[in-house]
Amino acid sequence: MTPPFFLKPVLAALACCGAALIASAVNAQAEDYAPGLRSLEIPGQGGAEPLEGFLWYPAVSGGTLSPMHDSRVWEPVPVARDAAPVPGPHPLVVLSHGIYGNALNQSWLAAALARRGFAVAAISHPGSSTWSRNAELSRQLWRRPQDISRVIDFALAAPETAGLADPERIFMAGHSLGGFTAALLAGARYDAAGLERFCTAEPGDLVCGILEGWQVAQTAEDRGRMEADLSDPRIKAFALFDLGGTVSFDPASLGRIRRPLLIYGAPVMNSGLTLDRESRALAAALPAAGSRYIEPPALAHFDFLGQCKPGGYDLLAEAEPGDEIICAGGGAERAAKHRQIIEEVASFFGQP
Repeated sequence: MTPPFFLKPVLAALACCGAALIASAVNAQAEDYAPGLRSLEIPGQGGAEPLEGFLWYPAVSGGTLSPMHDSRVWEPVPVARDAAPVPGPHPLVVLSHGIYGNALNQSWLAAALARRGFAVAAISHPGSSTWSRNAELSRQLWRRPQDISRVIDFALAAPETAGLADPERIFMAGHSLGGFTAALLAGARYDAAGLERFCTAEPGDLVCGILEGWQVAQTAEDRGRMEADLSDPRIKAFALFDLGGTVSFDPASLGRIRRPLLIYGAPVMNSGLTLDRESRALAAALPAAGSRYIEPPALAHFDFLGQCKPGGYDLLAEAEPGDEIICAGGGAERAAKHRQIIEEVASFFGQP
């Protein structure tokens, strides 16, 4: 829930043209595999929209790696497109992007995890992605966690992914609104009345403005769907990257979460989110055991996006003034942060 969530279509065109406890089945530190990549297409069902994205997976090393997309802003992420997978099953990580982001946003993490033996799936959420901003779909915010459950269903059952994913080792990572989505899947429950009280007292809060603008839970029927149990017990652990939306959760539901959460808070608050109301508040509300909170001193909200090319900042400043913030410190500085995040996440998901 940050300024890039409101970027104009030009940004989409620029962006997308063209460690220690490790389970024996996951090599969370070494990089023994090539990052394979396939397109992911999941049919619509039950009134829900079709889902599109990508599946990264461990492939046998030795083939040719090529950039998965051509961009004037983002450094390319090399992959082995449609390469033969290493026989599975592999632990599965499902990714959820932030508002008006897309399935490519955390490709840096997905490819790195594939090198370490994980299968990784990411889709672009209808209604809150770069190419899908239909107001009717945005209103149906309860479909975001349902999208993730559908991805898991598909990965476990579809013929084209058969044998790749281990149903006993399923994990999730989400950035910003994707972190909100992850929290719902972990057992957080939306509290429309509580959010209304908060927003009355803090009318300028970014989350309040977005959810009100989308008309989330404005009717009794919608409120019932948003406040329902949207958790998925198949997901064993979660990584939340500077989430937005903690203020909308029922605090009692957070205290009942028993699955481990790795929570990153970004103290460089250049996104419009307030850390004390979001990641810090979530971490404080969780049971003491099992979860971990990390707040690296120089971490910013946009560091969970890809690494920017040297000219990316200036290009965005010229094409869409204000949007260049997503590339602030986005070069070698961000790459170093990515390496640390990759090791932490791989280790957290690799714990027995």
